[in-house]
Amino acid sequence: MSKQPRKQRKSFYGAPLHQRHKSVSVTLSPELREEHDRRALPVRKGDTVKVLRGDFKDHEGKVEKVDLKNYLIHIDGASVQKPDGNQVYHPVHPSNVMMLELNLDDEKRNNIIERKG
Repeated sequence: MSKQPRKQRKSFYGAPLHQRHKSVSVTLSPELREEHDRRALPVRKGDTVKVLRGDFKDHEGKVEKVDLKNYLIHIDGASVQKPDGNQVYHPVHPSNVMMLELNLDDEKRNNIIERKG
């Protein structure tokens, strides 16, 4: 692992999709932290999150899309209106979000959460 910023950036922005998923991690709410003994988890479609920073501060909604290419998430209700009248999701960076509720429909995700270490 290099200490050079240029190589750090190169590995971050040139990472394959299966590694990018870990980089789109979101901090957990205090209740979820105690329940799962973890500080953060990768965000998924269907999770309920709260925006902590930016134009949509204090907005709560479900995650509609996780954009791994640009390291952004789209949240239901966090949208802006274009001049032609269309509603478009306003992308939010995962570091500005806190997870309130997990989508536990997937058995693989349950195994990942229960796994220690």
